[in-house]
Amino acid sequence: MEIGLQTKFSHLGLFIAHRRLWWVGVLIGAVGVQLVEPVWGVFECDNSENAEHEHLLRELTMDLSLDGKIAIVTGGSAGIGRGISEALVDEGCHVCICSRHEGEVRQAAKELEDRSADDVHTLGVVADLTNEADRQKLVDETVRTFSTVDILVNNAGTLSAGETLEDWRSLFELNLFAVVDLVDRVVPYMQEKSWGRIINISSENGEQPYPDMIPYSATKGALNNFSKGLSKRHAEDGILVNMVSPAFIETPLVEAMMEEAAEEQGITKEEAVQQFLENNRPNIELKRPGRSDEVGALVAFLASEKASFINGANYRIDGGSVASV
Repeated sequence: MEIGLQTKFSHLGLFIAHRRLWWVGVLIGAVGVQLVEPVWGVFECDNSENAEHEHLLRELTMDLSLDGKIAIVTGGSAGIGRGISEALVDEGCHVCICSRHEGEVRQAAKELEDRSADDVHTLGVVADLTNEADRQKLVDETVRTFSTVDILVNNAGTLSAGETLEDWRSLFELNLFAVVDLVDRVVPYMQEKSWGRIINISSENGEQPYPDMIPYSATKGALNNFSKGLSKRHAEDGILVNMVSPAFIETPLVEAMMEEAAEEQGITKEEAVQQFLENNRPNIELKRPGRSDEVGALVAFLASEKASFINGANYRIDGGSVASV
């Protein structure tokens, strides 16, 4: 299909907003998992306007020199993790995603494979990241399929409405301890090449805790502290460690929350979103939720050689939600 110059220019602003770092700037990704064998996708031609738009974005993408890199994205089958996985696949990475739900991770792996170049592959792994054996299985299957690990994106996380001691333990088990263990398991592969990227998906709550989310906020504050220390320990190994802190990103979970709020009050979902922004996130000056692809673009940049002098940094992608400088 021939795309005229005018059409390309009409999308240029969106491309810049997607792929250039200097303007880039829930809470939760699905809990990770593993399929014992690779889930290879089958290419299907899509002539829809949406597909044409996505093709144009990929055509104009900045070359981040990630071709052939091997990435693990925990919770990569949905939400923010899916946006990250798509961004890495678009940049030529082989990506291993995980989720506890086999059907979901198989479908996501196929869809990621469908959008990728012929020589880019995706592996789906079913695993519960609160289980030590499953964490080892995730790394083992990635290495067995792709030979190594270059990039680890710790995206999987959870939150809880409760504040019992057991609630605290459960949150720390996934949001922090699973991250610590996965880092320990992949760092040796990165040390072998003197190159690696670890990107931990935190939250605005790590810097700006909310009174109704104290346990969750504490896990993200701890994750930030751990990440900073890790960045100092492994810099000499050529391994860069950074954090990305989103706020109010459109994910299936957030969509469901907004739809429930709208139904309860007899208003539209769009009205529920604006109500939430006004009452709960007044500092989001853009007056809209963020998108998972906006988070993905930032993560892809931090995973690349373009970010070779960025280490131990926490990048907010929150529309201004965190009030402090």
